[in-house]
Amino acid sequence: MKLIGSTTSPYVRRIRLLLADRPYQFDNLDIYGADRDELRRQNPALKIPMLIDDGQTVYDSRVIARYLMTKFDLPGLDWEQENQLTVIDAANDSFVTLLLSKRSGLDIDQGAMFYRLQWERVEKTLTALAALISENRFVDWNYPAMCLYCLVDWLDFRELLAGAAKDTLLAFRDRHRQREIVAATDPRLA
Repeated sequence: MKLIGSTTSPYVRRIRLLLADRPYQFDNLDIYGADRDELRRQNPALKIPMLIDDGQTVYDSRVIARYLMTKFDLPGLDWEQENQLTVIDAANDSFVTLLLSKRSGLDIDQGAMFYRLQWERVEKTLTALAALISENRFVDWNYPAMCLYCLVDWLDFRELLAGAAKDTLLAFRDRHRQREIVAATDPRLA
């Protein structure tokens, strides 16, 4: 089994956490630099992660997670957990868009409708996730909790985390930092 991605991607990291204690090969790509051509060859969606297993190539972290849950007979997700992932992914997608826009020299605070919508989503999703944490909806270390951990830690790593939800989100992250697999996949080590 081979996982293709980047050590700094929160989407890749969640799969690495899900694969804890299982043998697999990890190919770390520089998707915005030297390895862009490799990404083009491997995935027509030009996204990471990708999983190659038994001749099967699987794209997208959500689909890869479902594949691995089936392969390893792990508990599936209920509808509440699917909705949690949708909120986590919405926040993640908006923050990636904002980060890439900023790195491209665009003014993400200029008030353009596109960026206003991203900031609105960011505020709404982080507030909702903090409320779910306060309601003890992320007590178990399962795939949704792993995804939330990866989002929050990535936001802290990229210095993007701010607002009223920050303390609750960081407290959640800090409760899980001692896990061996979490430390081993820290993007700051890249």
